[in-house]
Amino acid sequence: MLTVQDLLGLRLGKLASAVDDWEAMARRLGELATGGGGDDSAALLKRKAEVADWKGVNATVGKAFVVKTASEFDDAVTSARSVLAVLQGALKALARHKDEMERVEAGAAKRNIRITPAGGAEARSPRDAAEDGVPTQADLIAVMLDATRVLREADETDRIAERALRALARGKHDFSDVRVNSLDHAKDIQGRADADRWAKEIAKGDVAGWSDAKLKRFDDDLDRYRDTPAFAERFATELGAEGTLRFWRDLAHPAGTLGAVDRERAEILGGVQENLSLTLAAATRVDSPAMDAWKKDIIEAGGQRLPAAPGTGGGTPPYGFDVMSTLMQKGKFDTKFLQGYGDALLEHEKGLPPFEPRPSGALFNHLPDAPGDAVSGFLESLGHNPEASLQFLHSGPDAKSHWDYLVGHGEGSRNSLYDAAKPLGIGGGARDQYETSLGHALESAANQTPYDADGPRKPHSAASASFVNRLVDYYGSNPEHLEDSKLRGSMGNITAEYMRDFQDGMNGDQEIKTHGSNANIGGLDISTVRNFLGVVGTDPGAYGAVLNAQQSTTTQIVHETFQNPDGLPDVKVDEDVKNKVAPGAAIAGIMAEARTQAVYDDRIEDDEKFNSGIDTAGKWAERALKFGVSFVPYVNEAVGWIAEDARESVVDKYSRDSGESATQDRQRFLDGQRVSTADATYDAVYDAARQHGQTHDEAVVTAASARRSTLVQYAISGPKESGVG
Repeated sequence: MLTVQDLLGLRLGKLASAVDDWEAMARRLGELATGGGGDDSAALLKRKAEVADWKGVNATVGKAFVVKTASEFDDAVTSARSVLAVLQGALKALARHKDEMERVEAGAAKRNIRITPAGGAEARSPRDAAEDGVPTQADLIAVMLDATRVLREADETDRIAERALRALARGKHDFSDVRVNSLDHAKDIQGRADADRWAKEIAKGDVAGWSDAKLKRFDDDLDRYRDTPAFAERFATELGAEGTLRFWRDLAHPAGTLGAVDRERAEILGGVQENLSLTLAAATRVDSPAMDAWKKDIIEAGGQRLPAAPGTGGGTPPYGFDVMSTLMQKGKFDTKFLQGYGDALLEHEKGLPPFEPRPSGALFNHLPDAPGDAVSGFLESLGHNPEASLQFLHSGPDAKSHWDYLVGHGEGSRNSLYDAAKPLGIGGGARDQYETSLGHALESAANQTPYDADGPRKPHSAASASFVNRLVDYYGSNPEHLEDSKLRGSMGNITAEYMRDFQDGMNGDQEIKTHGSNANIGGLDISTVRNFLGVVGTDPGAYGAVLNAQQSTTTQIVHETFQNPDGLPDVKVDEDVKNKVAPGAAIAGIMAEARTQAVYDDRIEDDEKFNSGIDTAGKWAERALKFGVSFVPYVNEAVGWIAEDARESVVDKYSRDSGESATQDRQRFLDGQRVSTADATYDAVYDAARQHGQTHDEAVVTAASARRSTLVQYAISGPKESGVG
């Protein structure tokens, strides 16, 4: 196992020399094998031997020996070129790993963080910290994740290269005829070999009897190869569809245990479940006849009960869907496969009696908070494939029936079954799990990125924007469907993602540019939009996401106005600013009413949870700001500090003393939040005005005007501007 010091102190000169030597060796052997410039060669010797007039024993023994010896030169060239490819790949990769670790170390030092040999992160001495600042816990975690990732990748490069070179040098009496084209090709070859090895182990049976150590070795290989299509395809096709289902059933729910395994075993199984899901997801994306057959067989096996496992003594066996859906909760499965699987799964479920007795999917689940039913597990897979989720729920040929069954509340829908079961006191936890998984699928379809991804966001497509319009219209027209629903969190994330669209839709004729296609929120009835935002905001997490996104978006829009003061030649800049902050202030006002309703009217949430929601949803501050950076070059250079200012303003202005709030009456509580919105508006405008050249006095006038305009919306005056900012 490499340490950070090993990697930083790596000297690659000898490896570079070895590459040069093997280049020369491969070239010379190539000349010996095939000839160069008409010289004698092994190929010429082989041709002469084959046409020579051999007599007696030499006709069989001698000729065969000469021909085989000549052929060995071809294998020698193949081996030399393979060694060269491995060494070249290792040199390039190790140099990259070393450079990346140097960058991580340099970045850590700037934040007063020291990287430990194993890749951990710790604050430097108190004296250094006193001079330059104490790193935050988030800083330490970020450095640790970067350092351990680079170490892990360097270790993997070292392992692949070593194993490949040992394999090429294995023959004692002849050269290998296996050609290795690159380090990645070497990993593919190793992956197929390891997949074959594990498939043979599984075929022996009694996988439930594997020791913890053996199971960890299996999990390590899955983790190593989970993004390697060559391993994934070979492993899946060697097991076959039914073999895959039987394997996980027997491993995850050992016969005679009632699903009870000790905590350590359960943690290992959780890792196996995640990595096996990622492996199968990668396999489905391989275009080959063998994988086409596997996918077809998995779908066909879904509606069939798996034969009873040995030693179970009977009982109700699970359907294939019950098992497979637990292996689809991580990774990006093939889009076409998900359409076929989902169609078959819903058709299967609709044909069963409601709440039919069957083994719970929880028996095959060892992931934290994983859903226990097959449909919810499938929805998690949609949550990781934006294209598939959008097709399945909105733009595909069967999307209407899928929407009606999964999202709708009409007769025969899943929601109608939960509604019918509620008076009986059953289904509450299952419904929460289902709504959580459905929300993940809705986020994926709307936001065009896996629901749990933090990477760059794509411009919204016409289809995804249309889908968001549909969601706002449906739930805004039927807000009762979101009351006390786990879906509110996902709706809050979608609203935060489309904050520019909401502000544009609430800004009358004055256009606010959106990130890609416009969701046309302005085309909906304003009461529908308000209903949607109002019910979403009763969830503390959604409330925090919306407020953070709103403040960042408003801040950016104000910067855009100062950046382009001639956009409206007949209107003064401060008047334009007041118009541009109005929709954000309106949204913040709706959030204030939602918080008040949740805390005072419905008493469904503790006010302290809203403070927590503001803090934990802070990622939306910078994310919302990045959506529009292409519009204003000035902002593009200042995303970090603008987002941080916006986030600090939200935390400062909207976090409240919940103990004090409990003693206030409803109206004072609501008015206090509205004044906080006006104060946050003041901050955004004042900071933007100063950044764009206004003096302090000029910025105060502009910001105070925007603040008064915000308070007018709420029909309150609030404290004087002099006490703000």
